[in-house]
Amino acid sequence: MLKKKNISASKASLVLFLCQIISALDVPLDSKLLEELLQPPTITQQSPKDYIVDPRENIVIQCEAKGKPPPSFSWTRNGTHFDIDKDALVTMKPNSGTLVINIMNGGKAEAYEGVYQCTARNERGAAISNNIVIRPSRSPLWTKEKLEPNHVREGDSLVLHCRPPVGLPPPIIFWMDNAFQKLPQSERVSQGLNGDLYFSNVQPEDSREDYICYARFNHTQTIQQKQPISVKVFSTKSVTERQPVLLTPTGSTSTKVELRGNVLLLECIAAGLPTPVIRWIKEGGELPANRTFFENFKKTLKIIDVSEADSGNYKCIARNTLGSVHHVISVTVKAAPYWITAPRNLVLSPGEDGTLICRANGNPKPNISWLANGVPIAIAPEDPSRKVDGDTIIFSHVQERSSAVYQCNASNEYGYLLANAFVNVLAEPPRILTPADKLYQVIADSPALLDCAYFGSPKPEIEWFKGVKGSILRGSEYIFHYNGTLEIPVAQKDSSGTYTCVARNELGKIQNEVQLEVKDPTMIIKQPEYKVIQRYGQVSFECIIKHDSTLLPTVIWLKDNDVLPDDERFLVGKDNLTIMNVTDKDDGTYTCVVNTTLDSVSASAVLTVVAAPPTPAIIYARPNPPFDLELTGQLERSIELSWIPGDENNSPITNFVIEYEDGLHEPGVWHHQTEVPGTQTTVHLKLSPYVNYSFRVIAVNEIGRSQPSEPSEQYLTKSASPDENPSNVQGIGSEPDNLVITWESLTDFQSNGPGLQYKVSWRQKDVDDEWTSVIVANVSKYIVSGTPTFVPYEIKVQALNDLGYAPEPSEVIGHSGEDLPMVAPGNVQVHVINSTLAKVHWDPVPLKSVRGHLQGYKVYYWKVQSLSRRSRRHVEKNILTFRGNKTFGMLPGLEPYSSYKLNVRVVNGKGEGPASPDKVFKTPEGVPSSPSFLKITNPTLDSLTLEWGSPIHPNGVLTSYILKFQPINNTHELGPLVEIRIPANESSLILKNLNYSTRYKFYFNAQTSVGSGSQITEEAVTIMDEGKMAMASRQVDIATQGWFIGLMCAVALLILILLIVCFIRRNKGGKYPVKEKEDAHADPEIQPMKEDDGTFGEYSDAEDHKPLKKGSRTPSDRTVKKEDSDDSLVDYGEGVNGQFNEDGSFIGQYSGKKEKEPAEGNESSEAPSPVNAMNSFV
Repeated sequence: MLKKKNISASKASLVLFLCQIISALDVPLDSKLLEELLQPPTITQQSPKDYIVDPRENIVIQCEAKGKPPPSFSWTRNGTHFDIDKDALVTMKPNSGTLVINIMNGGKAEAYEGVYQCTARNERGAAISNNIVIRPSRSPLWTKEKLEPNHVREGDSLVLHCRPPVGLPPPIIFWMDNAFQKLPQSERVSQGLNGDLYFSNVQPEDSREDYICYARFNHTQTIQQKQPISVKVFSTKSVTERQPVLLTPTGSTSTKVELRGNVLLLECIAAGLPTPVIRWIKEGGELPANRTFFENFKKTLKIIDVSEADSGNYKCIARNTLGSVHHVISVTVKAAPYWITAPRNLVLSPGEDGTLICRANGNPKPNISWLANGVPIAIAPEDPSRKVDGDTIIFSHVQERSSAVYQCNASNEYGYLLANAFVNVLAEPPRILTPADKLYQVIADSPALLDCAYFGSPKPEIEWFKGVKGSILRGSEYIFHYNGTLEIPVAQKDSSGTYTCVARNELGKIQNEVQLEVKDPTMIIKQPEYKVIQRYGQVSFECIIKHDSTLLPTVIWLKDNDVLPDDERFLVGKDNLTIMNVTDKDDGTYTCVVNTTLDSVSASAVLTVVAAPPTPAIIYARPNPPFDLELTGQLERSIELSWIPGDENNSPITNFVIEYEDGLHEPGVWHHQTEVPGTQTTVHLKLSPYVNYSFRVIAVNEIGRSQPSEPSEQYLTKSASPDENPSNVQGIGSEPDNLVITWESLTDFQSNGPGLQYKVSWRQKDVDDEWTSVIVANVSKYIVSGTPTFVPYEIKVQALNDLGYAPEPSEVIGHSGEDLPMVAPGNVQVHVINSTLAKVHWDPVPLKSVRGHLQGYKVYYWKVQSLSRRSRRHVEKNILTFRGNKTFGMLPGLEPYSSYKLNVRVVNGKGEGPASPDKVFKTPEGVPSSPSFLKITNPTLDSLTLEWGSPIHPNGVLTSYILKFQPINNTHELGPLVEIRIPANESSLILKNLNYSTRYKFYFNAQTSVGSGSQITEEAVTIMDEGKMAMASRQVDIATQGWFIGLMCAVALLILILLIVCFIRRNKGGKYPVKEKEDAHADPEIQPMKEDDGTFGEYSDAEDHKPLKKGSRTPSDRTVKKEDSDDSLVDYGEGVNGQFNEDGSFIGQYSGKKEKEPAEGNESSEAPSPVNAMNSFV
């Protein structure tokens, strides 16, 4: 459906509001039209009045203007004509008045100090810029002075004077020490506004040799340093406390003059012990709320945005436990001139009247003077249509020759204001900008707006006719807008047809035809109804519609205002929705929505899923809808609604929901208005302007909501100006030369009246420039073209309609478009930290050259070649990004002994700037990687052959290989370690004089001059001697002889008999000889079981070095390690080999605990054989 709006030509024509006085013209910003209209010059951009320049850079004095025909430019310097053609260092930009003074090619900035003024002129007049005072910045050095050490007694006050050199602009002062650390400040020690460092009382910790005052000159980005000041505090036996004394200001009173709008800074710093506390009051008044701040530990009173009302006496009070002191500062607020009413451009038709008004205020009151085309009006050419009356110029019966640019100058001793305002007299026949035969389509009973955007001078009269030969349209059924739009508030079917717009003035007449089609509204003639269905049943909702035959409707179904579940049980027909096999989760509200290109309607019904009742019971149902709705007490912004409740259906009504329909903007769409308790049947409703209200009421109980009541009668509220402005205003450039201003448009409901439009205003920030404004149709974007690259703009968007403007909007800050940075970072330096890490430094790019939001710097670096291999490979560039204004970064993961290149680029929101010149650096040698392989071949009785491959990554020049090896016995114990150094050019080695049948472990690594790399390990075994094997075999054969087996059995039998006898005697309580012998000669290694608890005695630490008992089996090295003696006896036996006798003595074979397997995993895992056991003793 067409939204209600005030539409200009072809929805895209914008209106430039050139003036706002009686009889002034509105000139549509139509590109073709503007190309034909003459216009006096307008200054659009200029440098600030007080322009401090960097003496090392070119001076750019801006002056931009627009006009038709395009203006020409000229300059004055110190009040006389400045002939730029005679100075080779001065040029003017093409199609611009901006001057560029080439200081970087030999010019001196001091030679171009002075007052400059730009004039832009065409055949319609001349506009002038402000007086632009050019001064180069200065950052002089400190004067030489001899500083004596300050000897101060503990508790006394002290002032360290900074006295910085006078610079332009004044420097920023701060105190630091030799380590460039800021000196800590507190209530006792603080810096004053003049830069001096004040001590209320000194303490011993204040003694130091390096109190240094620094002056930072921001304009030239330089810092000057004063010579260090020495303070020595000497202590006394007793420190005398003192009442406060003011260090600054001196005396009891002083005066201060500040300008309106500036920041007022008042300061009181006191000496005393204990340290005084400062408090501020205003005599006869209160300190201004929300504008008052305390700084420097309450020693400084700061009031922002001061006005004349802030004049008065301000008292500071310094107090400690011994007393107080105060000082009164008399503040007078003066004011440079400021605008009350600035003159505005005036567009008139021949014979019309008009006025230019220039009103300003200040303290003292400013003088108002007028100029015409840059010349004082008293000596300007006479114009019979012009009369000057103080701050007003009155024009009567103007002619085309009356066109000119007037300047108003308001000045007093504190400054001046200069404003250009042109008078442009145009004689133009009428023109209609709306396209011919434009088609408008609306729904019946809704507003129709037919455009007739026009222009002419004198302002044309607009008339509308229906049909080609119809009569002129008049009466209350039509609304005629000032911009030519015809509004039919309630269009009917018979409103369709051809409408003719006629524009005429004394210079001519023109007409244009548009077409209006009024369509039948879309209606739901059979709506879905409330259903109660038992679980697993089937339910169907109907939605039968009626619509205009020329519109194509689409029907969608929603469940609880969301899309239907993706379930095959939901069947959507042409005019119904069927749900099969209903479950509890199907409970909810189902809505039928019908959309066409012009309107949308919907209807809802609730589905309640219940279980089958076992027995008849009381039926609880939703309430019946309320009825007899009545509107009373109609006011512009409020009304009273009353109703009669329907049947509760056995469940009390808990509350009523009131909804409204806006028949003017959204017919058929109901919105929630409010809710009231179920006991209330009358409600007072707040209304908005320009809304055609209808109300309905819904009753609610525990079961659910009733059907809506029948709608109330309609009530149309009166129009009003908007109450609010668009939100989310932003300004972001999409191209380097534009500024895209966007906002969130007001809704039709928020418009408060017909003809909703927006006044878009902008001006460059920090430049004394006028606001440029346009009035646009109900859109949400406006593009300002021809802007400088990436400069800040102040932006505001104000809503208006046919009845007036919304409140003054707040300002936001935006930026014109970014462009790619122009300059690469300079002075790129690389510091190699080690073989894999380097640090890169660079100088930051000047912010002017970034031309956008500085996002950071990117460092591109890549390996050129390895210095050890001299072979090039595929270049893979690495990129590191450093956010913000960083000027250094670390480059990790470099390869040792390699050559690298890098460059640095600055990054903004548009992209990357040019790369700095490639910087070459080399990494030093590192330790090599492990050899690529180690093979052991050709084993003999006493030798092995080793072969190896050089490291894959030598990381430098190899100096040698280191081979270490040692034997390993069958218990995996390591023998002595042997080390051999091998020349780097060797790749194999034969090891001789090795032990036969011995396993060796080898450790092999490479070396550079830096050190040894990681090692590779391997194991190998020499060949076994055959003679020794035969002897071992014979020894094994003895154990298999029958006589040996029989002998062992006899010994075992005797031991068994002995054990039985011992067991019997023990049970009788007597001691047997063996027991007595053991008691008398206790074995130092194995203690008997304790009689009381049957536990084993622990091994004695003192006896751990003694050999095992006879019959126990010793390890191959014939020693028992201390750590083995700490283990439980179970650790020394496997299976049933280790057993205990009844009296606790140990029998059976003693087995040494096995060594843990080595980590390499190359050792043999087979069980030790008798042969290997013998070899271990060799």
